[in-house]
Amino acid sequence: MERTFAMIKPDGVRRGLTPEILARIQKKGYRVVGLKQMVISRQTAESHYGEHRERPFFGELVEFITGGPVVAIALEGEQVISGWRAMMGATNPANAAPGTIRADFATTTGENVTHGSDSPESAERELGLFFGNDELLS
Repeated sequence: MERTFAMIKPDGVRRGLTPEILARIQKKGYRVVGLKQMVISRQTAESHYGEHRERPFFGELVEFITGGPVVAIALEGEQVISGWRAMMGATNPANAAPGTIRADFATTTGENVTHGSDSPESAERELGLFFGNDELLS
């Protein structure tokens, strides 16, 4: 069993997409082992997107992700990291495969509705940023 971190970003929450996205996750058979709605602090956002710190879009990314509530999700399942990323689709919704979350709902690369860890190491780090051990189901 593998775990990953998923997030419904402020644009997805604002547009009322949380129930649809959670339904897709559950229909896929992934288990939600942690779930909370929150506003991300600037410090957490900067840690979360730390690998992009030197890129010109870093400031905009942090402003966007801290600009409204998000839904933080801990998922568990077989190959859930790659499976969730496939469900999300390409970062740029114009390149996302039909039927993916981003193809169906995202408006731009900057407002692409969801996030998912890209590796086991990122999943562990991101889950630790957003959830305490006591907040995750065993």
